[in-house]
Amino acid sequence: MFASRNWKLIQALTISKQSALHYVSMKKVLGILTEDFRLYHDLVATLKARDIPFVSLSFSQRIPSNVGAILTSVAESPRIRFPHKAECGDIEDSVMRALQLLRGKTGWKEVIMGIDPGSEPGLAVIGDGEVLDARSVNSPEAVAPAVVSAISNFPADNYRIRIGHGDATNRNRIINTLAENDLRVDIVDEKGTTRRTEHPDADAAIRIAFTPGVSAARHYDIRPTGGELKEIQRRSRLKSEGEMTISKSLARSVARGEMTLAEAISVHRRRKER
Repeated sequence: MFASRNWKLIQALTISKQSALHYVSMKKVLGILTEDFRLYHDLVATLKARDIPFVSLSFSQRIPSNVGAILTSVAESPRIRFPHKAECGDIEDSVMRALQLLRGKTGWKEVIMGIDPGSEPGLAVIGDGEVLDARSVNSPEAVAPAVVSAISNFPADNYRIRIGHGDATNRNRIINTLAENDLRVDIVDEKGTTRRTEHPDADAAIRIAFTPGVSAARHYDIRPTGGELKEIQRRSRLKSEGEMTISKSLARSVARGEMTLAEAISVHRRRKER
């Protein structure tokens, strides 16, 4: 009983201030309807991070008229008699499906994806001039799966992918992984796209998406600079709490996307133990 009361209290208190402001200004919002605490926590964190308005729902109450789509678990979906619901497997993928349901569209003439390159790149999805999705992804190699997911979830007559020209190392890593998925890219002069905002990478990706570019090659050599290697070494000291500084060769592997920083620290530690 105590856990049940706490669960209802958590649901009642978890709508962000940003969401509340949007709640009164939008006709339709997303609803979260699940008794799976972990799924609920992950959905709330994702929607808050992206400033997507939502309301928390309960199986014991009627679904409000302002709810346009519902996020729920696969197991709980049969309990929900509502035409627009997205069953959650991958969280980001499910949110994108729910956003499409919310808009009530089945397709677009053109979908453009803008990418702001970096260690945690910004990604924006624009459908017929409307921002459908804007967020950061975990790594340069995570961009290609996110783009493939967007293509799957936002059907269109035509697709374009645009990436900013800066941060050559991470830019080239992204282009190469997109090419492996047979996706062509345009490179955009991103001068003036980065501004001081709450979500600078995602906002820069939006501006990149709206800027024409030139066709990129299918493959680029990845040549990290000395400054980039030193920065990775500095991060290794921080991550290991001052225990070690990884070698330049390991830093180069991290910069090229051949291993993560955590993996490089582990390799360095094993070498020292020998």
